[in-house]
Amino acid sequence: MIVEERMYTMHPGKVPEYLKLYKEEGMAIQKRILGNMFGYFFSEVGTQNQIIHMWWYENFDEREKRRAQMAADPGWQTYVVKNRPLISFQETRIMKPAPFFEDTIRKMLEAAKN
Repeated sequence: MIVEERMYTMHPGKVPEYLKLYKEEGMAIQKRILGNMFGYFFSEVGTQNQIIHMWWYENFDEREKRRAQMAADPGWQTYVVKNRPLISFQETRIMKPAPFFEDTIRKMLEAAKN
């Protein structure tokens, strides 16, 4: 299992616009194609104007396949054109859960489906 953490720093004041656009146009596409949303957050304390979201995959190959499918989706392409001007910086990390935490992640995700 891997967890991808994507951090976007918005231009000042653009977090509400980003979240609204994502909820209305981007979220359904990502959930349909990527599946397995692990978390979606915005910063309250610390670095400001940040959106952080995490996705889990069984392995890197699954991630690559799903992200390529999403990039080819016409709805996603339309969304990205609207979304991209709101973002000033992006950082992405791929993490592996500690061996004792992987089962906890699976249980959390299963519970979220119900």
